[in-house]
This record gives sequence, C-alpha cells and structure tokens, in this order.
Amino acid sequence: MSGHAAARPAESSQAVLERLQVLPISGKHAVTLSSSAAPMDKQNAAVADKEDTQMDNITNAQRVWTSLVAGAIAGALAKTTIAPLDRTKINFQISKQPYSARAAIDFLVKTMRTEGLFSLWRGNSATMVRIVPYSAVQFTAHEQWKRILGVDGSESKKPWVSFLAGSLAGVTSQTMTYPLDMMRARMAVTLKAEYKTLRQVFWRIYKDEGILAYYRGFNATILGAIPYAGCSFFTYDMLRNLLPAHTVAIPGFSTSLICGGIAGVVGQTSSYPLDIVRRRMQTSAVKGQHYHTTRSTIMKIYTEEGIMAFYKSLSMNWVKGPIAVGISFATHDTIRDTLREIIAEDIT
Repeated sequence: MSGHAAARPAESSQAVLERLQVLPISGKHAVTLSSSAAPMDKQNAAVADKEDTQMDNITNAQRVWTSLVAGAIAGALAKTTIAPLDRTKINFQISKQPYSARAAIDFLVKTMRTEGLFSLWRGNSATMVRIVPYSAVQFTAHEQWKRILGVDGSESKKPWVSFLAGSLAGVTSQTMTYPLDMMRARMAVTLKAEYKTLRQVFWRIYKDEGILAYYRGFNATILGAIPYAGCSFFTYDMLRNLLPAHTVAIPGFSTSLICGGIAGVVGQTSSYPLDIVRRRMQTSAVKGQHYHTTRSTIMKIYTEEGIMAFYKSLSMNWVKGPIAVGISFATHDTIRDTLREIIAEDIT
C-alpha cells in the first residue's frame, strides 16, 4: 500500500504537467512548458519579428533604394571575384575548341604570360558598368514583384507564383541592361588592341553593325533569363525558409551563402544552353561566324558540334556560379537588412 501511495503524487504531478502543456496560454508574458520548442524556432521567430518590424517602419521608397544599393554592391563584389573564370568560360563558349579543366588552365596561363595578370580581368570594367545596374534592378524588381504577386515566405504554397516573380525580375533587369552585356562580351573575347575602352566598343558596334546590334541575341537571353532567374530566386527563398528549421543554427551570412550557392547551380544549369546561344550571337561579328537568329544559331551549333556543345564549360559554371551567386545573395541580404535596421531605429 505504501508503495502505491508513494507513486500517486509523482503520477499526479506528471499528469498536471501534461495538461498544462496543452492548455491555451495567452498574454504578453505567456511561457510554453513544452520541451519540443527548439532554440532554432525561437531564433527564427525573432528574425521574422525583426524583419516584419523593419518592413512596417519603412516606406516602399526606402525599400526600393536600400535594395538598389545592396544589389549594386553585391553584384560588383560577386562578379569581380570570378572575373577570370568568367572570361575563360566565354572564350570556350564562343569557340569550337573542346573544353577541359586542363584547357581552361592553359588558357589562363597563356593569357597571363602574353597579356599580364590583370588581363584576366579584361572586360571587367564593362562588367561593372553592366552588373551594378543589372544586379540592383534585379534584386529590387524581385522584391517588388513578390509584393505585387503576394509572395511572402509562401514559396512552398505558391511555387509557380514564386518562380514567376523571379522570372519577371530577370526579364526586367535583362531588358534594361542588355546592351552593356553585349559590349562586355565583345571585350572579353578580343585583344586589348581591338577594343581599348568601353566607349570604343560602343561606337564601333554602332558604326559597323548598326543600333540593332546592341540587342543581338536578346531573344535567347530573355528565354534563358526566365528559367535562370526563376529557379535561382525560387530555390534561394525556399532554402532560406527551410534550412534554419531543419538544421543546426548557422549565422545569417553563412546561411545566405550556402542557399545562394545551391540556387546558383540550379539556375545556371537550367539556362546554360541558351547562354551558349546568346554568347555565339553576341560575338559572331568579331569571330567571323554567322549567327543571326536564335533558331538558326541553335541548329548551326547542333549540326556542327553536337548536343554536348550546348553544355561546353558547364563544369566551370558549377565552380564559379555558386561562388558568384552565393556572394551576391549573401552580400545583398546583409547590406539591405543593415540599412533597413538603421532606418527603422532612426524612425522609432
């Protein structure tokens, strides 16, 4: 009897605790007693509350300019980091030379010996002129399209709407900055003696080929921007929502870097064949090759080089792509959130 009597208080206490865990507790100072509330859930809730407070306390105009500034810096930093690999990739994209890691290294070494170390960043000034507005517009347009389409942390519920927001952001930024991309590609595949400055590239294209040449390959670019930007932004947003909830705590910048890297692989792989077509059309005039329309370019590449030509140097993209996209997303989010936090604190 004494043993049963001693067990009853423990059983009663346990029953009371279990009942308390399921009771609805409200109020400002409510405390949950459930042991399943993980520290990561609290951290995510704190971050979400912080972001909501920032968005409530700033105007849409402030959202726009903070995203523009953050996007511009992010794009410049990311592209400068991988500029030598970008030039190497373009060189193989527009030629019939088979790609391999050894061939890529030989190209880098040969370029350094014949033109100097800084020649690996040839065309990077043109890249900066293009990537600063491109990245700024793309990140800002994505945020605005998400607001218009009603996408806010619901990527799993509305995947096609989230994909559409990213695609529209890519189309918007490409349309506004495409001529600069054309000039950057020309500088990347020519010697310094041919095109010394961005201004010279601009005038020579206009004089020799006409104003429509600035948009050569534009259709292929837009077709490629839809899956690239759509997949990149959708994958990034989805992973940013899922990763903290299902893994150990990772600092914010590192999380963005990881998610951005994965998004870069997915986005660039999905659009890479059209990137080949775009580069061939952009550089055809200086390479003595004839690529006039998207369809004829696709047929010409397929007939002369086979299906694998559309994936030439893709493995290099798997190296530089995650680096560039990861740096871009992480830098943008960090700078944007910091600026908005400063603005929100000043207002309150």
